Amino acid sequence: MKNIFKIALFSIVCISNSFAANSLNNSILSFKYDYHYTTSNDTIKNSKTDPKKKTILNNKNEDDIIIDDENDNYFVKQLINVASDNLGIVYRAGGTSKNGFDCSGLVFTTFKKFDITLPRSSNEMAEVGLKIDLTNAKKGDLIFFINRGQKRINHVGIVSEVCGDEVKFIHSSTQSGVVISSIKEPYYQRTFAQINRIIE
Repeated sequence: MKNIFKIALFSIVCISNSFAANSLNNSILSFKYDYHYTTSNDTIKNSKTDPKKKTILNNKNEDDIIIDDENDNYFVKQLINVASDNLGIVYRAGGTSKNGFDCSGLVFTTFKKFDITLPRSSNEMAEVGLKIDLTNAKKGDLIFFINRGQKRINHVGIVSEVCGDEVKFIHSSTQSGVVISSIKEPYYQRTFAQINRIIE
């Protein structure tokens, strides 16, 4: 009788172990399936995982820094949002922080947030990217000016909006600090120099 009981108990243990092993294997397979399915699904939904969608620097020559990004609309929105977060901050010569910005400091700091390093001065920034006609301006372009009494570019802003023939830009002005201005304003019509495309 004891032998029969032992045999029965042994059989139950073996069956239980087999069932547990199968359950574990099924769980592992299920986890693997779910993991791969989720990863694949995320890849479809999240364009950042696609190498073709990543923001890259394309140095066509020594002077040009062009960002080729199929999601440039999203990137430009983020760029303008970062610059807009500084609206109302005072002008400060050489400034690159919330304590104050000069014009190129604002542009330099904004792009730096996205690990894009531009030259520090507006005159040097004017040598980067591709020169674009004013009629073809778009958000994210850099807009340059030569202020009265100057012989070279000494002011820069970021195009934040284009409405027909009106181009608006965010910049740090000496009198008002970080503001949004329009090319329609007489002063900026007179001093406008060029537009450069950094984001293509």
